[in-house]
Amino acid sequence: MTDIQIDKSAARQPGSAYLEVRDLRVHFPTDDGVVKSVDGLSFSVEKGKTLGIVGESGSGKSVTSLSVMGLHRMGKRGSPKITGEVWLDGEDLIAAGPDRVRELRGQKMAMIFQDPLTAMHPYYTVGKQIIEGYRAHHPGASKKEARTRAIEMLDRVGIPQPDKRVDAYPHEFSGGMRQRAMIAMALVNDPSLLIADEPTTALDVTVQAQILDLIRDLQKEFGSAVIIITHDLGVVAELADDILVMYGGKCVERGRAATLFESPEHPYTWGLLGSMPRLDRPLQDRLVPVKGTPPSLINVPSGCAFHPRCPYADRTGGRSTSELPKLAEAAPGHHAACHLPIAERHRIFAEEIAPRL
Repeated sequence: MTDIQIDKSAARQPGSAYLEVRDLRVHFPTDDGVVKSVDGLSFSVEKGKTLGIVGESGSGKSVTSLSVMGLHRMGKRGSPKITGEVWLDGEDLIAAGPDRVRELRGQKMAMIFQDPLTAMHPYYTVGKQIIEGYRAHHPGASKKEARTRAIEMLDRVGIPQPDKRVDAYPHEFSGGMRQRAMIAMALVNDPSLLIADEPTTALDVTVQAQILDLIRDLQKEFGSAVIIITHDLGVVAELADDILVMYGGKCVERGRAATLFESPEHPYTWGLLGSMPRLDRPLQDRLVPVKGTPPSLINVPSGCAFHPRCPYADRTGGRSTSELPKLAEAAPGHHAACHLPIAERHRIFAEEIAPRL
């Protein structure tokens, strides 16, 4: 069972958002120390809106999604220590028991996993797995009704000949078709929250575009709140209404997608944008990667976790190495955690960063 610690005296009522995460912390005990995979993360998503969570591998993106879904497994040293609040439609999932979370999973919230070939059971047909998910939340449904529902969902996500492919095994599907089948499985119970973890990884660009169009169309149809977790800024540019940038288990920037792409505030976001290829103008320079490597989540650097890789850390009077920056509002609805003064960030972006993007 998950090790849950929550200060009941500090518990608050949820806001208007369908999903609201407050000060989420997920720490894993290991032989080498405590891995602080998520360390004080807060965000919200409304129905009909899409939040993109971006960052490098190891930044805590997938751990966040698994925490919302209640899918963390026991490790060698026991279960992860999870604190904070995760409100789903007015119900705190962290304070709820595992049986209640299991009831909500698939019914009110669902997840599209990164690799459907490993997420789906190889010994059962695709249709059988969709049927099982449907009947788990509709115990009164007959096998025939559940099969009809499975065929209907396969058809809805664009799989040809769904009445025949329903009896196929996962390995008989192409990568794009497996991802569509995974989406059908996630949406079979019409959940109001859909989390897509790297939904286009390992797919060719044409199939990626089809999957993104499918998620967008299904969101319009179901009116779901959607979270897209990815390292690909091109994906969130296509889908997201809001973007949250994670680094070292924390949020370093969040805001409206259009605002964040036009006037990013954090040097890490500048680095991500600088390393993204552009197709809307001639290529003038080579892509500029973010120098260095992501931090160890066991020994996170003091102060700002990004300071060992930040080319502007020496302009903060030593605060970057000694003081943790607060996530502060830089513009209405746009927050960043950076010690550089706002005016200095704007000057650097306008003179040094924007001309290269």
